[in-house]
Amino acid sequence: MHRPERVAEAIREEITAIVSYELDDPRIQSVSVTKVLVSENLRDASVYVLVEGTEEEKQNAMKALRNAEKFVRRQLAFSMNMRRVPYIHFIRDTVEERAIRVEKIIEELHLKENK
Repeated sequence: MHRPERVAEAIREEITAIVSYELDDPRIQSVSVTKVLVSENLRDASVYVLVEGTEEEKQNAMKALRNAEKFVRRQLAFSMNMRRVPYIHFIRDTVEERAIRVEKIIEELHLKENK
């Protein structure tokens, strides 16, 4: 495993803990970190998150996360032993959302077939 991949996995674990336990914003209660991609030079980290709820709730959660990017980066600096902590960019993981939607459609089709 290359260094950016190892760093990305460590960052994913830390950000999951930070979002779950250290952020008190009620808008992000239904947020889960799905993956983290780190640039080759380790300066930027794209944090993909899955948000549950209505479209408005999803947008509000993303706003809250984007407002918390500096705080999350600061918390990462405390918890990780890195010379330079990457800038954090929260991105909504629509791939997971689409996969969930497809699974629901398939399940509904199976239910209709079995009737």
